[in-house]
Amino acid sequence: MAKRALITGVTGQDGSYLAEFLLEKGYEVFGLRRRTSTPNYENVEHIKNKINWVSGDLTDMASLIEAVQLSNPDEVYNLAAQSFVAASWPQPLATGQMTALAVTNMLEAVRLIKPEARFYQASSSEMFGKVIETPQKETTPFYPRSPYGVAKVYGHFITVNYRESFGMFACSGILFNHESPRRGLEFVTRKVTDAVARIKLGLQSELRMGNLDALRDWGFAGDYVKAMWLMLQQDEADDYVISTGETHSVEELLEVAFSYVGLKWKDYVVIDPEFVRPAEVDLLLGDCSKAKEKLGWNQEVGFIELVQMMVDADLKKMKNIEVNI
Repeated sequence: MAKRALITGVTGQDGSYLAEFLLEKGYEVFGLRRRTSTPNYENVEHIKNKINWVSGDLTDMASLIEAVQLSNPDEVYNLAAQSFVAASWPQPLATGQMTALAVTNMLEAVRLIKPEARFYQASSSEMFGKVIETPQKETTPFYPRSPYGVAKVYGHFITVNYRESFGMFACSGILFNHESPRRGLEFVTRKVTDAVARIKLGLQSELRMGNLDALRDWGFAGDYVKAMWLMLQQDEADDYVISTGETHSVEELLEVAFSYVGLKWKDYVVIDPEFVRPAEVDLLLGDCSKAKEKLGWNQEVGFIELVQMMVDADLKKMKNIEVNI
């Protein structure tokens, strides 16, 4: 009999890659859908009819209980959140509701209705923030530097708490930055590749950026969702850092993206103080040796390949828009 998985945040970058991955493995996939006036199915358009849609909202526990009853899942992947770090300063309470307390709602719904289901929580490298040690591993203390990071720390520890208090199979993946052509335009990688495509096609003249020295551990989202699934296939629930183990600066990102289309980034990039965070996270570098050893997980897509894949996708998208106008 096919395994059943419930995914929150299924229309997002990670949710869409995970849904694809699980469908290929023969799962029956249920996607939690929040009611909006104009649903955005862009990332899942090609598999929309293969997903069983259930209505619910992470801030409304009654709807989550019903969603768990309807889907009767073997595995629950909680990927939904207010996931844009910059938006968490002007919206700290909303971030707390959706990124922190919502995790408790989801865990509690699973505990009450299907306690034997395996639960995955999307933790984040932003929890490390002002890092205490480099590289960061599962035992590195957290020092979050944004309301988003603080909310993710709550979500992480409430997941540990449910595992230890109720014996639930609940684990967290501490994922470092992971990108793809499905990344939202507000994120720096996609902001850059979208701008490169527009500048190359003569649709934009400059790109405004913040801190070019920030260092990040960037991987491909399609690789990282496999790690999520692997965590739920183990004999015991545990938490894992998922990363590439190498860092690149925002300046390197610009260099790779612009040079790929034959342009020099310095001719187009303008530094704008508006894009500098109130409290910057300067260096994130993950040590994923535990995941490699225990899960047998490995990344397949490297940094340069990832950036070029994103530029190609944005060029294609821009050309399609031009053709259709």
